[in-house]
Amino acid sequence: MIKILAACGAGVNSSHQIKDAIETKMSEKGFNVHCDAVMVKDITEEMVSKYDIFTPIAKTDLGFDVPIPVVEAGPILYRIPTMSEPVFAELERVITEKGLS
Repeated sequence: MIKILAACGAGVNSSHQIKDAIETKMSEKGFNVHCDAVMVKDITEEMVSKYDIFTPIAKTDLGFDVPIPVVEAGPILYRIPTMSEPVFAELERVITEKGLS
């Protein structure tokens, strides 16, 4: 199981849309993923250490170095394939390169 952390400002809408899109699309590509959605302000070093990939809505300064790959996932929200496909391709690249699959 590949564990992905999605985050947005409120942890209510955008991060859940990103979560659902990632789980659906990456499952279609044959990856076993689970994504959690949270508020950016709630993220700690300990929390991040439990995930394989971090997918914030935009570049985010958490106040510490994130030790896992970061894939900005905001373009998924536009629901336009030409904008969201590069995010999914980057996720697939990271999963494959890191041997997470």
